[in-house]
Amino acid sequence: MKLTDLTPSPVVSSREIRPIVNKSSESDLPFYRKLGRTDLTVSCLGLGGGGGISSEDTLYAFEQGINYFFYSSDLHHYIYSSMSDALRKLCGRKSSVREKVVLATVTYIKSPEMAISALLDQFLELKIDYIDILFWGWVGTNDGSVLKDCLQLSPDLRGANSVYQRTVERMIGTSERLKQMGAVRYIGASFHDVNLARMWSNSPLLDVVMVRHNVAHRSAQSHLFNPLDVQNPQRPGIVTFKSTGSHSGALWEAPPGLPKGCWRPSVPDFYRYSLSQNCVDVCLMGLQERWEIDAAIAAIRKGKSTATEIDYLNLYGDLHLRKIQVEDIFNEKLLCPI
Repeated sequence: MKLTDLTPSPVVSSREIRPIVNKSSESDLPFYRKLGRTDLTVSCLGLGGGGGISSEDTLYAFEQGINYFFYSSDLHHYIYSSMSDALRKLCGRKSSVREKVVLATVTYIKSPEMAISALLDQFLELKIDYIDILFWGWVGTNDGSVLKDCLQLSPDLRGANSVYQRTVERMIGTSERLKQMGAVRYIGASFHDVNLARMWSNSPLLDVVMVRHNVAHRSAQSHLFNPLDVQNPQRPGIVTFKSTGSHSGALWEAPPGLPKGCWRPSVPDFYRYSLSQNCVDVCLMGLQERWEIDAAIAAIRKGKSTATEIDYLNLYGDLHLRKIQVEDIFNEKLLCPI
């Protein structure tokens, strides 16, 4: 089989997509799932504000079934702030749908001394009762000791009657939700070093692990995803990000030399790819427009990527990084027949 044997996907316009999320439909890629060892039920597609999506379209995403939202109040806050009005409506103290939303926030200020300030900024800006997951963000190769210090705060940050809950109550007032849930329900970390992610994945101080993963950067599969037991109720929740981005360029742009007629995957194909991996719970999207929400949901309804599609996308990613040449693929016949 040649690369050209995989036919290109048709281009679908926003007007042609009318997805309906069926929560009860049987699929090998269920739209909702439990997030690791937490008690949170999350949509497999998560929406972050990094693409500058509007509040109107954020509310539209919720109406279509997406319930996992990711927000930053410090780094890139200007871009994220375009979705803040929607999050206030969905998660604010007067919201009637708060229990249906999973609000994940992040601080990139990796300092235990500054944790309460970062937390209060989020509570005051979004006018919320509690945060479902607080992430320590952008944990890189040299951040091992800093992350350790931050995670030592986990018992004080998360759960009802924690030290930080009492501090938040003194600063912004008490509510029934805050008393019941605590200021922060779970602790996560966003890793740019997959070895650190693996090291901390079994820690009782960390509930959710977020890592970069895409067709060109697949190390998280062998280092983190594959060793996890999908049947283990105590495994951490797994969230992926950067599904479409690489230092080699935007992955939806075909790598140099890819012949005409070869499958050129769309952005939603990359989401399906990550969600087809072992123990991946949520694929985080940074969208700009409403039609992208429809397209992503429509792709997920197809189910997991097939083995042939995954093999092709692995090669496609290697071509992007120039690890291999197109001629090598033809000569070695690396793809199996459909």
